[in-house]
Amino acid sequence: MPARDGVNDLNTPYPVVDADPHFSRVMSYMRPSEYAMWAAGTAAFPAAIYGLELADPSRLGPRGLRPTLKIATWLGFAGGFLLAYQTTSLRLWGWRENEREQARDKEELSQLAKEGKPLYGESDLPPYIQGVAHRNSLWSQLKFSVMPWFNFVHHPYHGTDPSKYKEES
Repeated sequence: MPARDGVNDLNTPYPVVDADPHFSRVMSYMRPSEYAMWAAGTAAFPAAIYGLELADPSRLGPRGLRPTLKIATWLGFAGGFLLAYQTTSLRLWGWRENEREQARDKEELSQLAKEGKPLYGESDLPPYIQGVAHRNSLWSQLKFSVMPWFNFVHHPYHGTDPSKYKEES
């Protein structure tokens, strides 16, 4: 009996590219607009804190404000990253327009299939543990507000039919 990956009956507005993408895949599929979103988040948080300080000074002075701005920059960086990561994941899931991702996915994975390599990477983990990792990371990008969780395990459960990559000649 084949293992169920929890995504067999997805009904999405666009084709699913990868229902549980590896961290490195999400990062490589980020568009320039996501990097801009990340940069905007990094800059917006400390800018807002600084603007509030100008509007209503806290009497900390420049030296007292410096640690606050450092923390705000780090939080803006983390928040911007999570937003960009989630936006890329939504495209890979088929929830947003993903024509470029479909073409790139078809090209990359067809080449791997032609070479006889595993489509989604190799893993030293037993199949059961790969399944556990998949079940823990599936749709985790929707829960970033509770706990950021990423897929760092290569596994065969991605919600797509691997035979479509072998059909290309």
